[in-house]
Amino acid sequence: MSIKTVLVEDSKTIRDALIPTMAELGDMEVMAVAETATDAVAALESLGTLWQLAVVDLFLKQGSGLDVLRACRRRRSGCMVVLSNYATPQMREECRALGADGVFDKSTQLDAFFDFCLHRFAKH
Repeated sequence: MSIKTVLVEDSKTIRDALIPTMAELGDMEVMAVAETATDAVAALESLGTLWQLAVVDLFLKQGSGLDVLRACRRRRSGCMVVLSNYATPQMREECRALGADGVFDKSTQLDAFFDFCLHRFAKH
């Protein structure tokens, strides 16, 4: 069974490359895509507990991934992972403080991202 995923990424080029890779390597089914923080929060709220994983970029067309994390801070379900080119030590700390379950650099840590997700959602 696929991991029900919401992808928050404003770059169409990255989405077009990432979505099939997420399906193939991560057994992830992208249920919704958002390009802005507002759209991301709306998608996550409308899906309720149907989503299992949110993959969030930090820089968006409007707002930021930090805004998404703040809005979802009190979530009762779902795993939130930041996948960004700006995964500095300080940003990692800030994301985790806002409730991110993992923070990965999309240019150097894709393998670690997929390993984290597959381990997190491993069928026991």
